[in-house]
Amino acid sequence: MASKRRGLPEINAGSMADIAFLLLIFFLVTTTMDVDTGISRKLPPMPEEDQPEDDSQINAKNIYVVLINSNNQLLVEGELMDISQLKEGAKRFINNNGVREDLSENPEKAIISLQNDRGTAYKTYIRVQNELASAYNELRNESALEKFGERFIDLNKSQQKEIKKLFPQKISEAEPKNIGGDS
Repeated sequence: MASKRRGLPEINAGSMADIAFLLLIFFLVTTTMDVDTGISRKLPPMPEEDQPEDDSQINAKNIYVVLINSNNQLLVEGELMDISQLKEGAKRFINNNGVREDLSENPEKAIISLQNDRGTAYKTYIRVQNELASAYNELRNESALEKFGERFIDLNKSQQKEIKKLFPQKISEAEPKNIGGDS
């Protein structure tokens, strides 16, 4: 009996590249990407180059200066303030309507100038942002209840736009720099 030696059969690998390509496409199409989230701010439009310079100056009393130093201390108008007091202070400033001479003339002219130190903790920065946004939200909600008898969130788009026009959110953020504490 003679035994014939056969070679091992080869596996056809010609379609392996096609299968790998199809799997790659499948995973690329079905994978979801994380969407970056953050604080929503609408930036002003870029000024046109041929636009003349605006001669109107912003009155200093209409600017509420909020600074956060590298020690995470809050300085509002040059005075130390606890973050828990910021919302009420901002509401008082925004909704002054010319009652006090040292506060804003009216909500449309009120600007909050926020600046932080490069060493400010992110958690502190976010807490300050939340307090300022909360001040505007509460003022808008109070105005909506007074004017329409409903909360701001429950109003239709045109009513919300009307309330936003009464209390425009004007928060000016300057680039971080070394303003105090650990320089």
